[in-house]
Amino acid sequence: MIAFLLDAIFGDPYCIPHPICLIGKLIAKGEKALRKVFYGSEKKECIGGMLLSIGVILISFLVPAAIIWGLSKIHWSMAVLLQIWFCFQIFAAKSLKKESMKVYSALKAQNLPEARKYLSYIVGRDTESLLEEAVAKAAVETVAENTSDGVIAPLFFMAIGGAPLAFAYKAVNTLDSMIGYKNEQYLYFGRFAAKLDDVCNYIPARLSGILMIAAAFVTGFDGKSAARIYRRDRRKHASPNSAQTESVCAGALHIQLAGNASYFGKLYHKPTIGDEIRHTEAEDIRCANRLMYGTSIIGVILLSALRMTAEVLILILC
Repeated sequence: MIAFLLDAIFGDPYCIPHPICLIGKLIAKGEKALRKVFYGSEKKECIGGMLLSIGVILISFLVPAAIIWGLSKIHWSMAVLLQIWFCFQIFAAKSLKKESMKVYSALKAQNLPEARKYLSYIVGRDTESLLEEAVAKAAVETVAENTSDGVIAPLFFMAIGGAPLAFAYKAVNTLDSMIGYKNEQYLYFGRFAAKLDDVCNYIPARLSGILMIAAAFVTGFDGKSAARIYRRDRRKHASPNSAQTESVCAGALHIQLAGNASYFGKLYHKPTIGDEIRHTEAEDIRCANRLMYGTSIIGVILLSALRMTAEVLILILC
């Protein structure tokens, strides 16, 4: 809870090397080394990608766990403070809001090229030819999807295994974002990472969807429409998890998300999510961020309470 408050106030400290960036560098170096050995066939690439994923996840879990354990032997307070610092760096709510609001500001200033540029920093799709509505829609989608990936999912794993398990989850997430593509380069090498990301996000994504419906009621949006569109459209995505929060957001804001998109110059046909009661506009980016924070606050309170209850029960039973 302290870590979430620190993130809400300060966001990512850019002057300090971020652990997720270090994980990214580890993935890049590991891929370069393993591709020299595991190449020439689909099977070898699959094995190389699997070894890379397992190695990065283990390192991401064991290194912070060992540091925390070592500090706990000196004094318990040092371990607690480091856990708070690590968890603070894992949360991405403030950074998500900050980056998406750059797109909002550019759209409000009617600077479409600038809005496209800022959007390209937070989405994987091609942004060069997107019109104003498409830019706003893509920004709303990424806020909705990353409510799970950037806040609720890390929080879920923190509640189970503290900062080390949350770092392991972020390693899975980072592997998927770097090598989990269905293109010629990563179709086989990144297959294990992509599937593992789907598995690890299965419960958090659904939890995020339910929490976001509750947040829609609390933050003044249409909770009934959010629940209706969630039930109808939560499976309308190639990923088993992405549409969980996107469908809630679309219903709560009375807009339509998803649809066809271009990646690396290739057009992909995707179903739409939600009803186009009105066109998506820049103001919806602000609304999506409000919904993201409402979901996050409910999630922090709920999962912290569950964690504390579990610890009390363990103490009683022991």
